[in-house]
Amino acid sequence: MSQSAPELVANIRHELAAVIPDRACCRESELDGLRDSGRRSDVAIARTVHQLSGGTITPIEAGTPRDRALRRATLVASPRAPQHCRIAYLRGRFLARGSLSLATGHIHLELVLPHAEATLLAHAFSKIGLTGQLRQRRGRGVIVWKGQTVIYDLLRRLGAGSAVAEVEARDVLREVRGELNRTINAETANLKRTVAAGIRQAAAVRRLEEADALDGRGPLRRVALARREHPDATIAELGNLLQMTRSAVQRCLRAIERQAAALPRRALP
Repeated sequence: MSQSAPELVANIRHELAAVIPDRACCRESELDGLRDSGRRSDVAIARTVHQLSGGTITPIEAGTPRDRALRRATLVASPRAPQHCRIAYLRGRFLARGSLSLATGHIHLELVLPHAEATLLAHAFSKIGLTGQLRQRRGRGVIVWKGQTVIYDLLRRLGAGSAVAEVEARDVLREVRGELNRTINAETANLKRTVAAGIRQAAAVRRLEEADALDGRGPLRRVALARREHPDATIAELGNLLQMTRSAVQRCLRAIERQAAALPRRALP
């Protein structure tokens, strides 16, 4: 059964929360990103903080979680920052302050942070080729990413490869279903047009017969009689039945409709 968008987002968050870096410096960086979680209360985050704290963590400066996050953002935005520490901190910030939307037709990821930190992190993301749009909202900084390619690449870089594959599978399934629906709708519309044209042409044949104006010989009569007997047949099917080309059948049907239209209208009783 296909998972819902909230379930897929939860899978991504759980996979990221399960990533425990091998390096002590990366664990320290991710902890700084996780501890400042704002108002978010998340069991997965709490579990990750506990697991990261169980390793050998280098002592860090005192201060509030927000102060430590800002100091860490300054470090990872530095040109000399190790790539692995930068990724670890960004993963922590996504878990703590990020939101992901997988609504149909739209995919949207954003980080809501203090403005000073958002400015630094926007620079840090640009260092790994994942530049987002930096905005300001109610005094806070918001880094926004849109589009499947960029967001899926970002999430893979942070460690959510398996969960992203599930999302992509859902997208493929939705695209296949959409294409199938479009094909069915197009075929249904074509069938309706074919049936409507066949009924109209059969009515034209009957009018000609009632007026004794139907050509008594030749291919036109053969087509007329075939259409009268098979009003729902396609042009190709009539051609196969009469051993005539499609274009020849079409010419005869057009001629039948023209002749029927030229008949004088019957007076109403």
